[in-house]
Amino acid sequence: MIFEKSFIDELESLVKKKDLKAIERYIKKPKREKTKKSFYRSALMVSAHRPKHLNKLDSLKADIAIINLEDGVSKELKPIALRLASLFLSSVKSSDSLLVVRVNPLEEGGKEEIEYLNGFKPDAIRISKVRTPKDVEKALKLIDKEIDLHLSIETKEAFLNLESLKIDKRVKIYYLGILDLLSDLKISQEILKLNNPTIDYILSRFLVASKACEVTPFSFVYQDYENLEEFKKWCIYEKNLGFSAKGAISPKQVDIINQTFSLSLDIIEQAKYIKKRFEEMLKKGVSGFADERYGFIDEPIYKNALNILKNPTI
Repeated sequence: MIFEKSFIDELESLVKKKDLKAIERYIKKPKREKTKKSFYRSALMVSAHRPKHLNKLDSLKADIAIINLEDGVSKELKPIALRLASLFLSSVKSSDSLLVVRVNPLEEGGKEEIEYLNGFKPDAIRISKVRTPKDVEKALKLIDKEIDLHLSIETKEAFLNLESLKIDKRVKIYYLGILDLLSDLKISQEILKLNNPTIDYILSRFLVASKACEVTPFSFVYQDYENLEEFKKWCIYEKNLGFSAKGAISPKQVDIINQTFSLSLDIIEQAKYIKKRFEEMLKKGVSGFADERYGFIDEPIYKNALNILKNPTI
């Protein structure tokens, strides 16, 4: 926990009173170093207007903590939520989770939120309702160069522009907002079921296009957070499609995601063995050979082993 319970109770009281100036008095300059992560499985949405939720930012099991200023935060509480996000960002000494702030669309307050957040150095800022590369260009100009950019893919234009939205190396992650996307496409959300061909197409195109332009794709948030059995089925299904990361709205979902998208030690040990054997044989001038343990090993098998060792969630 970042703060003592008594201070959290005070912040809760200030939120109820909508006392913006009182909250601002507690905000200080950040001292936290940028979080370094080599791979991602889970991204947990944390409400920016709820101090009790924010107080757990330093102890979450999620690989990414998304401090949410958009959906779920009423218009009247958005200024309060922004200050609370900044207060906690400036107070976290260290975090195993990448700390990302999800701002509102640029023309709906997002621009001003970014300008305010730049001084508090979140690891990344996530932009909502992106449509074209020009939107990404605008966001990059606003965001401090030390801060990465993540994009919500929830409009039909963004879905069609997946490859061209990667206009800079700071664009690191795409999050699939499938409910908003279906609405924008005027397709009923009732089709969001396992083994639906339209959903399979959306997931497959999103995955392959993201990977092709070297962006990490996060599959959609499953809204029925109490139905963990169905949620686990989705995680397994998406892993079989090729996904390695998924959004979450509860800690129990995070546990399932982390467990599902983490490779077993057997697979990792197999990758280590293949890497070692291939490199030994390559020194002898042999790039393809029969192995008594894992069959035929050649360069594509070796490259897959390298990918597994680089990112043990694929």
